[in-house]
Order: sequence, then structure tokens, then C-alpha cells
Amino acid sequence: MQTARIICPNGHLGFAPLKPESFAIGVATGPDFIAADSGSDDVGPGPIGSDTCTSPLAWQTHDLEAMLLAARARGVPMIIGSAGDTGTNSRVDLYVGLIREIAAKHKLAPFRLGYFYSEVDREYLRAKIRGGDPITGLEGREALSEAELDATSRIVAMAGVHPFRRLLEQGADVIIGGRSSDSAIFAAAALHRGHTEALSYYLGKVLECASFCAEPYGGKETVLGEIIDGGVHVTAMHPNQRCTVASVAGHAMYERSNPNYEFVAGGMLDMSHCHYEQISEKTTRVTGPTFVPIDRVRVKLEGAAKIGERYVGMAAVRDPYTIKHIDAVIGWARQQVRERFGETGYELHYTVYGRDGVMGPLEPVKTPAHELCIVVQGVAPTKEMAEEVCITGTRQMFYARLPEVKGTAGSVAFVLDEVLPASAAYRWSVNHTVGVDDPMELFPTHLIEIGG
Repeated sequence: MQTARIICPNGHLGFAPLKPESFAIGVATGPDFIAADSGSDDVGPGPIGSDTCTSPLAWQTHDLEAMLLAARARGVPMIIGSAGDTGTNSRVDLYVGLIREIAAKHKLAPFRLGYFYSEVDREYLRAKIRGGDPITGLEGREALSEAELDATSRIVAMAGVHPFRRLLEQGADVIIGGRSSDSAIFAAAALHRGHTEALSYYLGKVLECASFCAEPYGGKETVLGEIIDGGVHVTAMHPNQRCTVASVAGHAMYERSNPNYEFVAGGMLDMSHCHYEQISEKTTRVTGPTFVPIDRVRVKLEGAAKIGERYVGMAAVRDPYTIKHIDAVIGWARQQVRERFGETGYELHYTVYGRDGVMGPLEPVKTPAHELCIVVQGVAPTKEMAEEVCITGTRQMFYARLPEVKGTAGSVAFVLDEVLPASAAYRWSVNHTVGVDDPMELFPTHLIEIGG
């Protein structure tokens, strides 16, 4: 069995640039793989629906360049999953192009670049629905209907370890993946080296967000994970960070509806019997995870449907009487929009920061601050209508008629006179799983030569 030493320099490649100091330290340890996740549904449905990146191209290029140069200098594989924030086909193509450009810029010796796509043809899913093979909803959603399928702009499937393993077996030196399970990016490398599913998937789970598994908190720092003598060792690379029992165990529970289970295409990682041990100042050892395979692989699907074009307005309130009656002020503005546009055919949203802008109805503090910021979103089928909805919904707060108010000024202030164009509004329309007979059937792979 070969070693599986993996460094992860960034929990979301390109979302903010990796930190060069800890990355250099990680590279100097002699890893067998350099890997990172580049996507997340945390960014919302907009990027997948519009097929765009939410991360600046310069930051993505920065991280790809650092990782590629280090990987080629050491002669070890570089693995990226969920290219370009969403893993759509165009984002995979973008990263393949960037790898070509970086290789040419630095005159790198020839290497093999593998990549795979993750977008799903809606007709494939329609055939499943009509054939009686339901596309099952997650988190209480109903099974996917044809109407919702037709409303969806774009759908990606979340790859497990399978396309990564195939490309590694074919000798890929660099892999650019479409939408992928975070842990699978790293687990595939460990499985390729002959390690068990339980330890490989746990290694992937703990590495997926890089230094989020270390303390004190510090994003975008490199972490080293390795499998040694039946356990997973996790080590912080930044001189001032440590991987402790608390930080590693805490991250293992991160973003889980049940903190003990991690579901992937092909089974479930059970972490309920994990044992954590601090074996050095910067390293924690983990033993005891188990893996429960599933008979038929089910693949998670993500898709977004467009709601409409969007504009955003901002207003501020400091007058105590207006703050006390802020719901009436918003109610007045809503009524003016209704009188202009009717009851339907648009959306108007108000977020009141200083009262409950972050937590909404879950906010435990019921007393507002002495000043409020109200963010207004107008959504409509056209940009012109969205702008007018937003302007009306923003400006009419100034004209709200409240009892006991005799003056005409001082109630609402505007950060800007105009409202601002924003990205189109999308909603999550697909959060489902589909059964597959072959775990590779949704993920076509390609292998080409780059450099020279």
C-alpha cells in the first residue's frame, strides 16, 4: 500500500486567494497529491443558473498557478473538483483553458490533463421520470416533476470518487472535475493508493475546507492529511495554527444535518465511533470511522430556475418614531407598488439590518438598534420593470404616512439616489437524487496532453 499524503491549500479555490507561506511549507513536506475543492452551493443558485463564476478570475488563476507549478515541480498529481464555483461544463472548459495558459506561460514539460463534465441533459431526467424511476427530493422536497424540470435553467450532478479514480488510473497528472462531492476529491486519491473507504472518505471530509479544521481560525491556509497505520493524521501547516482534537472533531460535524454521517455517491461515512487523539502539538490522529456501502448508487442533482431580473435599493432610518413603525413604513411602500403593478408578476423583498436582517424570525433580540439599514430587492421579468419596482419600493418609504408625523423630512435617508442593477434572481429548483446503474454514466471523462 502506497502513502497518501495530501495537502489542501484552500477550502474553496478562488473564493479568496490561498496563503503562499503555509502553502510553501505544505509543499516542502513532500505530499503525494495537491488537491482542492473549487465549488459550493453556499454561493446560492445564481452562478449555476446564469452559468457564471462568483469568484474573480484573477484569484482562481492565482490558485491554479500556484498549485500547478508546485505539482509539476514535485511530479505529483494535482486534483481540482467543482471547477469555477459550480462545476458546469463551461467552468470545466474555463479551467482547462487556464491550465493550458499557465503551462505555456511557464514552458512546462508535457503532462496529461484529465477532466470530466457534470451537467445533466434534462431529457435524460425526463426519461427517468416517465419510466417510473423517480428522482427523489432531498430535505422534504417532492419528487422532481416535468414542470419543474422544464423551469430549470441548468442541472449538474455531484460526482463521487469514480471519475477521479478513473482518470488517476489512466495516468492523469492534473484533473479538473465538474461538480463534485467535496470529500470525494481527496478520498479518490487515497483510494487510488489502496486505502480503505472508511479512512479515505474521512480524510476527504476533514481536508475539504483546508484550515477550517485548525485553530485558531484562519481561512485559506494549507493543511496536510495522511493515512498512517490505520488512522488519519491531520496537521496544520501555518506556523501559528494547530489541528487539535476539538478543531478536527468540530469540522467533522460541519455542515451536516446529522453530525455523524457523510453521504456520498455509493454509501455513507459513519463517524459516530471516531476516536480523536492529540499526537503532537500540530497534529491530531483519528481512528474508528466506518463506511456503509449502498446497493444502488444515487447521485445528487443541483439545479436552478430563473425568477427574474433584479435591482437593489438601500435606505437608512435613524428617527426613533420611524424605527418604531418601520413595518408600517414598509407596508406603505408595498402598497404603492401594488397600486402601480398589481398583486402578482413581480417580487419585492425588504431586509431590515439592525433588527433581524441576518436571522429573520429566528432573531432572539427583539429591540431594534438606534439606526436601521433597509435593503430592497425588486425582481421582475424585465430589467425595466425590476428597476421601477425597486425604485418605487425604496423611495416610497420616504413618503410613508404615519400618525403623529407632521414634518416632511428626517424619516428615511438614501445611501444613493438610484437603485443598482444586480444579478438575476434564481431559486433552487433541483435538490434531488437520481439512481444510476453505472456511477460513471453522468460523468464523461477526457484525457489530453498539455505543455511542451
